[in-house]
Amino acid sequence: MKRVLIALLAGLLPLTALALSGEEVMKKSQAAFLYPGKDFKARVVMKLVTKDGQERVREMTMLRKNIGEAGGEQKYFMYFFQPADVKDMTFMTYKYPAKDDDRWMFIPAINMVKRIAAQDKRSSFVGSDFTYEDVSGRDIEDDAHTIEREDKVGGADCYVVKSTPKAGDADFGYKLTWVSKANFLPLKEEQYDRKGAQYKLFTADEIKDVKGFPTVMRRTMKNVQTGHHTEVSYTKADYDLGLEDSLFSERFLRQPPRKWIE
Repeated sequence: MKRVLIALLAGLLPLTALALSGEEVMKKSQAAFLYPGKDFKARVVMKLVTKDGQERVREMTMLRKNIGEAGGEQKYFMYFFQPADVKDMTFMTYKYPAKDDDRWMFIPAINMVKRIAAQDKRSSFVGSDFTYEDVSGRDIEDDAHTIEREDKVGGADCYVVKSTPKAGDADFGYKLTWVSKANFLPLKEEQYDRKGAQYKLFTADEIKDVKGFPTVMRRTMKNVQTGHHTEVSYTKADYDLGLEDSLFSERFLRQPPRKWIE
């Protein structure tokens, strides 16, 4: 009888009381996209493609370790294999909730570790159409999120969330993100400039299950104003490898751990 009453009462609640807010959808999306597993490793191939089809290829290994729960601190480490102008270069990020991330890059040609300033987070990541912030994610609290509508991407039911910066220092006016209702991965994202013109388009092009985690194995970021785009593919993706916290240090920026980057 008690279960029947609970079911009846639930049926009387307005639908909005049971619905997710835009912020809740984006938190779930960030957890699914950037935080699955305790740690993560992948070989990454990045193709930079001009409007007329000319390609430059960058190949790297990416390591990521969570410090605490989804939405909390993270550490990223990347080692570049090719091309020659970036070979042996490394990149590291300490990601913090609700404050600026710390980012460093080791440049072997001048044997120097360079600190990347917080204001450069929206700058291009090694010449690609992705920014430093795109790589490790933007803080959910930096934007106001509202569900605009529901839509489909490739047959998948999605929430369409509009994210508008709370502060005036962002280089974009707003973003629209198509978030899968099934797994909360971002399947598409449109970025608009301050004048309201679209200038970037992100798409998740291939999703595979890796150790029970839906994982975006291929993604594309396109500058729709210039026609230039960047394709990123993961191979040898794996989770929960037991990455040591000590890997994410200046020592290993200069001397990358061969055990983990090969």
